[in-house]
Amino acid sequence: MKGFVINIERESLKNADFRRVLYTAKHSQLVVMSLQPQEDIGEEVHKLDQFIRCEAGEGKAILDGVENDIRDGYAVVVPAGTRHNFVNTSEDKPMKLYTIYSPPEHRDGAVHTTKSDAEADEEEFNGKTTE
Repeated sequence: MKGFVINIERESLKNADFRRVLYTAKHSQLVVMSLQPQEDIGEEVHKLDQFIRCEAGEGKAILDGVENDIRDGYAVVVPAGTRHNFVNTSEDKPMKLYTIYSPPEHRDGAVHTTKSDAEADEEEFNGKTTE
């Protein structure tokens, strides 16, 4: 079968890894993330478009310096070239997210248990897709 079918809400909620690539196609990539209390993704700028949805928790989406409160059910579109960061503002609960990169950003199957693991791994999309 070409394509990928999953209960993304369930996968997002059960994910405990900072970043886990679930599926990589030629032009897009599905990734789940979990931010620990007070943790952020880290300010970055991509040459690609990104969609992020919050499945649990609460925090801030910061786009080109403008802060927006987000929580379960919020979606954010980050156009290419936008400086952005996502911050879990909770003192005690993880923030569960999923994101779609278009085109892919990370190596297919990459798993980073912690933010430190992600920062130490200089991996990036190498052109290999899931199928």
